[in-house]
Amino acid sequence: MTFPIFFANHGGFGLNLNLFETNIVNLAIVIFGLYKFLPNFLGGILERRRAIILADLNDAEERLATATTSLAQAQQDLAAAQQKAEQIRADGKARAEAIRLESEKRTIEEMARVKQGAAADLDAEAARVSNQLRREAARLAIEKALASLPGKLSADAQAKLVNQSIQSLGKA
Repeated sequence: MTFPIFFANHGGFGLNLNLFETNIVNLAIVIFGLYKFLPNFLGGILERRRAIILADLNDAEERLATATTSLAQAQQDLAAAQQKAEQIRADGKARAEAIRLESEKRTIEEMARVKQGAAADLDAEAARVSNQLRREAARLAIEKALASLPGKLSADAQAKLVNQSIQSLGKA
């Protein structure tokens, strides 16, 4: 008894229930072998891979912790460096202000010294010119007196004047 609808006939479509022709036994043996031996083989590979991944994760966590610690230290160092830079900047500004004030003070003192020197030079020059004018005036007065004396003074009066001048010089 054959049912042409369910069984394959001469190139038609249908079910083949012959176990050896359809390789169901072979497939069952292969599937059983895979079920029995594959978990140990694949389990070992997967366990080693899992261990490697866990080791990599632990290493990454350690590096993260180290990096976090280094970052915190670097931030503290940066804050300290910025504070030191601000201190240096403030010290520099204070020093510059002190130098500017000292420079202004020295400039004022130098200007006062130059002014005093100029005033002293001016006074000295005025005294020199005054002395020169006195000498010139005295010389001119003496020349005029000498020019007018010979006609006004006699020899006796001239001798008396000279003696009187000598006596006054002797007392002085």
